[in-house]
Amino acid sequence: MSENVREVETATSPTPVEPGRVRQLWHLLEPLHAVLYYAPEVVEEAAALGYGTEERWPSYFPLRAAPLGPVGGERVTSAFYSFSPRMVAEHIGPAWSVASPDAVLKARLRGMDRAYRAIFGDRVDSPELAEAAALARRAAESADTAGRPLAAANAESAWPEEPHLQLWHAATILREHRGDGHLAALLVAGLDPVESLVSFAAIGAASVQRFESRGWSPKEWTAARERLVARGVIDDMGTATRAGRDLRQEVEHRTDRLAAAPWQFLGRTDTDRLGDLLGEFWVAVLGSGLLPSESTLGIGKV
Repeated sequence: MSENVREVETATSPTPVEPGRVRQLWHLLEPLHAVLYYAPEVVEEAAALGYGTEERWPSYFPLRAAPLGPVGGERVTSAFYSFSPRMVAEHIGPAWSVASPDAVLKARLRGMDRAYRAIFGDRVDSPELAEAAALARRAAESADTAGRPLAAANAESAWPEEPHLQLWHAATILREHRGDGHLAALLVAGLDPVESLVSFAAIGAASVQRFESRGWSPKEWTAARERLVARGVIDDMGTATRAGRDLRQEVEHRTDRLAAAPWQFLGRTDTDRLGDLLGEFWVAVLGSGLLPSESTLGIGKV
């Protein structure tokens, strides 16, 4: 290749988006998606369909799994990965006899329309939100969903017309795209579903009690812990060793790399612009007090 060709390629190639920026966009978008599982407006819509709402799980599973269609517990367990199969079966088993996946999809959009209007107020119709929605949509539409079942299922759903719902839909596709890649990273690291939780708790991503909410028995948790001790991933006290911290760090770095393509497509300038635009809406969601102070995602700790 001649020097002239190299100069042209350098001049026209987009500036790459750094891995740290990829993770930051996840940090900004995740709360915009996750409010689905906590907003009272969505809870009301789920209750109207007939789901129990005294705790979050009876509605969480159908709300998240609905894009997959009327699937059973085995496929949802596979896609969600870290939940106990028993817990998935308990909630997915009766889910589609309560309401169809299509009815759930419509209900979650109605709920998110109301929730965003309550959280953002007049800013829900602002040009800044519309611009953020357009940029996030471009990134989401570029996402390769091969081998990513939850991202693919959400990407198949029709785009809402309203910009604030487009923003939520884009955030959902992008978070599931990242999540699907995260499961691939866990598989490469040799961490089975319960080991993924034990090892994450061991680095302080969240409390053991928070991770235990995913339905694993004390016997299963202890067995996973013993396997990780034998591998040198955690010590006898359940704290990550240096090797364990390195392993988890590599999982997160691989997840960032697998999540980078939509942001590389969008380009550094537009990715930075989206990050700037999302700030006020991220603050509004966090300021709503709807999201728990501790989650199993380890945002801000990994």
